[in-house]
Amino acid sequence: MSYSYSDSALQPALDEIRLLRLLPSTDENAPLQCQLFKYTLQDSGRRTHLYHALSYVWGDSANPKSFCIGKQTLSVTVNLHKALSGFRHHSIERILWVDAICINQEDTSEKEQQIQIMATIYALASLVVVWLGDAAENSDEALEEICHVARYKNSSNSPRPECTQENAVLALLLRRWFRRIWVLQEVAAARHILVMCGSMEIDGYAFSLGVRSYDFMNSNPQLQGLINSVIYLIEGAIFRPGFVTTSSGRSSLDISTLGELMDMYHTHEATEHHDKIYALLGMSIDDLSKSSLSPDYGLPWEDLFRKLVKFLLHDDVSVEILALKETALIKSQGYILGKVGSVQRNMEGEVDNQWIPHASAKTVRDGDLICLLQGASNPSIVRPHDGYFNVILIVGPPLKDLYESFQITMTRQRNLTLLWDW
Repeated sequence: MSYSYSDSALQPALDEIRLLRLLPSTDENAPLQCQLFKYTLQDSGRRTHLYHALSYVWGDSANPKSFCIGKQTLSVTVNLHKALSGFRHHSIERILWVDAICINQEDTSEKEQQIQIMATIYALASLVVVWLGDAAENSDEALEEICHVARYKNSSNSPRPECTQENAVLALLLRRWFRRIWVLQEVAAARHILVMCGSMEIDGYAFSLGVRSYDFMNSNPQLQGLINSVIYLIEGAIFRPGFVTTSSGRSSLDISTLGELMDMYHTHEATEHHDKIYALLGMSIDDLSKSSLSPDYGLPWEDLFRKLVKFLLHDDVSVEILALKETALIKSQGYILGKVGSVQRNMEGEVDNQWIPHASAKTVRDGDLICLLQGASNPSIVRPHDGYFNVILIVGPPLKDLYESFQITMTRQRNLTLLWDW
């Protein structure tokens, strides 16, 4: 009998979640046996709770694998089934939170509510387990070498190891987990991280320390930007203070503004377009209570994308979502404030007035323009192209910072057409 969630409806007022009890087995080939139970996160003000949260890629939904929950069965992707099999202990039960199982995926209302407390779920887990997938392409050797390099970096007494597995390390970093947008919030919330690949495992901080030491990262800016955005969040886990709960009940990690998060991470992948926005809400420092951006999968993507653009810029801008669905055509009156130039040094060797852009998926170049749309709080960084402007940073430096650092002259207002391509 297929698993039914009808007897275990969650109560949002109690911050209820479901947890998965993964029963042990001495036979690694034995079918998975599990139990699901409800649990409230409102308990006691503990820093962490005694469950582990899984961070993984769902993977191909073709040929799903079934396992037992009590006397019922539930089907999951092959990759998740392998993750559970790899994490099963021979004598001790594991208590896990796994989104595909602990959230009723057929109940849109429940999904929307659980997404709003996702940061809390990962922040309160005693361990976040990153599952990179099966062992392949010398991944065991890659993780062993990363561990050796990290040990050298952390100890002045250790001899520097010879790096002979760069191709294997590169193959590991090219796995889909590093490109998935939901993992950003998952590792950003974590207090302690364990990275697993096949039967190999390594502490998250050691993994970060080792990966940063490989020279090939510097020669591939696109890969470097992708990996560093995740590594930065993993290595900060042990120093993380926690999360805040907003007046609307949404949990947030207060990492950055939503505009900056979009600039940094919009190129990461999601199965549903909506998730490229919803996955970042839990890291935003903005007050989103009046933004109309709360998770709502019934809202057409085009409407959600339009709401995002208006929230980041101004409600009066004209927004058209083009056929590819990940491109917004933005029209508004506005000003060109100036041009991005290279850093110049004065006679004493000190850097003249400057603004350092936040990290972003697109690189700011010399000659890019700073424009301010009518009504917008912050200017944007754009690049001229055939009669319109490509958006490089949707949210640039605060206007007051520009006025304090530069001689800004407001040119005459003009009609501006911007293309924000994800």
